[in-house]
Amino acid sequence: MHRRDTLKAAIAAGAALLASPAVLRAQEFTQTIRLIVPNAPGGTSDILARLIATPLSRALGQSVVVENRTGAGGNIGADFVAKSRPDGHTMLLLDISVLATNPALFPRLPFDTERDLAPVGMLLYAPYILAVSNALPVQDAAGLVAYAKANPGKLNAANAGTGTLTHLVSLSLATAWGTEVTAVPYRGGAPALLALVSGEAGMTMQGATQSQAYVVNGQIRGIAVSGQHRLPAVPSLPTFAELGWPEPDAGTWQGLLVQGGTPPALVARLEREIQAVLADPVVKARIGELGGEVSSDGASAFR
Repeated sequence: MHRRDTLKAAIAAGAALLASPAVLRAQEFTQTIRLIVPNAPGGTSDILARLIATPLSRALGQSVVVENRTGAGGNIGADFVAKSRPDGHTMLLLDISVLATNPALFPRLPFDTERDLAPVGMLLYAPYILAVSNALPVQDAAGLVAYAKANPGKLNAANAGTGTLTHLVSLSLATAWGTEVTAVPYRGGAPALLALVSGEAGMTMQGATQSQAYVVNGQIRGIAVSGQHRLPAVPSLPTFAELGWPEPDAGTWQGLLVQGGTPPALVARLEREIQAVLADPVVKARIGELGGEVSSDGASAFR
């Protein structure tokens, strides 16, 4: 009985501490929050940022304004957040490139991803849709491989920027096909998709959250999809795994970060609010409609 009383007292004391005015003040947001997207408007990061901005604004009691700061494969926007005040009022929403590929590909970065950026949480995963221009004489995966092999180096493969996963995976696929494609970088996935629609590029691979609508509307021709299963909106597209292609689990992994020195209490508050936003049935349904899957495992899993 003594141990039980001691445990109850400890829990009560912890709850009182968490509810204390000082702790609550440490979790407050006092001014407009800037949500930085290091890619062009219309891309997956941008779509997701604008989807969560309004419910996150309600939760935090402050306006959340989305700002696009593009360039250098996402490094410019990430550097802006890395050098911002560590008060949680400047956040970064981005994909895997800045965190996982850029440190290995760029000889020097103006920031340290582990020291200068603190993870708040993963938000979603969306598979890539590999698609071609309607002007390309290709109808399916076999046709694309045959065309690429018959025209080595002549197929312009639009990507979301040098060093992005859309760039690297397209090169990996071409190698597996036994040929080469010409990588053409754009300032994000949205401009790359528009290049495909206009016929400026022949192939691209972008997150389903932004590219699925183009395929469904017939503006571009879908060929295949990464991930573990076919997309309900375009069930005719086989998966990379079904085709025996490499990088079957490639895709766009989106997460939220803040400046690395942000107080843990603010990070924890953001983590809780983001998880609540992602659990909202309306938000969850919209992400599903776009071909994505909610991923809300929290800060430690994201790190």
